[in-house]
Amino acid sequence: MSSPQLTRRLGVFSLAMITAGSVDSIRNLPATALFGSSLIFFFILGALFFLLPSALVSAELASTSKEQGGVYSWVSQAFGKTSGFLAVWFQWIENVIWYPTILSFVAGTIGFLISPQLANSKIFLISVILTSFWTATLINLMGIKSSAIFGNFCAIAGLLVPMTLIIALGATWIFSGKPLQIQFTHESLLPHLGNSSMWVSLTGIMLSFCGMEIATVHASDVKDPQRSYPRAMYITTIIILFTLMCGSLAIAMVLPQKQISLVAGIMQAFAAFFTAYHLQWILPIVAVMLVIGGMGGVSNWIIAPTRGLLFALKEVRMADVFCRRNKFGAPSVLLLAQAVIVTIITLVFLLLPSVNASYWLLTALTSQLYMLMYITLFLAAIRLRYKKIDRAPGFMIPGKNWGMWFVAGAGLIGSLVTFIIGFIPPDNINIGSIWHYETLLLVGLLSMSILPYLGYLWAREKEVLGTSQEVPSQ
Repeated sequence: MSSPQLTRRLGVFSLAMITAGSVDSIRNLPATALFGSSLIFFFILGALFFLLPSALVSAELASTSKEQGGVYSWVSQAFGKTSGFLAVWFQWIENVIWYPTILSFVAGTIGFLISPQLANSKIFLISVILTSFWTATLINLMGIKSSAIFGNFCAIAGLLVPMTLIIALGATWIFSGKPLQIQFTHESLLPHLGNSSMWVSLTGIMLSFCGMEIATVHASDVKDPQRSYPRAMYITTIIILFTLMCGSLAIAMVLPQKQISLVAGIMQAFAAFFTAYHLQWILPIVAVMLVIGGMGGVSNWIIAPTRGLLFALKEVRMADVFCRRNKFGAPSVLLLAQAVIVTIITLVFLLLPSVNASYWLLTALTSQLYMLMYITLFLAAIRLRYKKIDRAPGFMIPGKNWGMWFVAGAGLIGSLVTFIIGFIPPDNINIGSIWHYETLLLVGLLSMSILPYLGYLWAREKEVLGTSQEVPSQ
């Protein structure tokens, strides 16, 4: 009884902190730092065409829906259960691909602390990734969940403190007059839009903005959502833009572009700062913080994305297998299947010529699958404005139907552009043969979208046949 009373007291600030904590991440900074001072332009562009639209659309759908299930329920109401399954599948599978990237960040941090050369060792990275993820999976199989205190500790120690520290070090670097690796001229701030390599930066930036829909589980319990949500989303947008933009610039200012490692760029930047200020003794402490933050994020998220997928699978007879729980109440089959998929994806690190190339391939694939989910979500939001269904009173995007078209339309444009440019590899990353890169990306997209779709249709058909055969005997 106390929980609902607590959630009903969530104010603007609390809602903003919950949302920012779900989206903000220090691991994305090296990927966006590759693009120098022009990242400011792309961050603002990404906020207008993705961050704000996804926040506002998710807020409306979450606060007005009377059904549980999140993305699955919203899309199912608009286009049917098959489309709902695809949407929640994309949301789940992109998280599965996200795990090797966040754990490669953890492995790169550990490797850099032991020996900087280990951050570029594929064998070392793969070993740490698989060991960490299977350990986290086994813990979840035993039914052990991170407490709220542990989650807050990981967020503060692994995100807030390192992010604040690197921004402060970057600001000190500028004010002390030390040499910069980037320029803040008019030409550098406004990139040449005809340069295709510049648009590739949107992939990393848009991915760093993903996840605004996750925190809206609190929407129905927020007091006065019509006023609270717009203000909370405004605060969240400012926090995310400021931290990600300034953190990325701090790395870009101190490290030459060609030396930035996507898996160890944070540690490279901290090492450069601490060396210049004769504070090298702090580096191991920061490394421990980053590892805590990375492992805390994986531990908190390893089972959370499965909930929406389990909700969808319960609609068909797949639930008999994949929704099976062990004696601790954990969805053992789905968690083990998730771990096997992560293991297979991690082996991508052996298929490309460099660690940066492998990291970027997984980043591009993650963003494209997530963009497919967001495209479906934005279309569902428009459809639900015209569909006659029973909806609860809550936050509504201003401007009636035209307002929804404007906001969701901007999100659709941003999502479609990001999906398309995901096929363009950056010029400053050695990806080997472009055909090799494109083939791996295309195979990944097809295998993670068409095969699950066909499997779901097959299961739905069996469910219909099974139901029809049971009717005469009743």
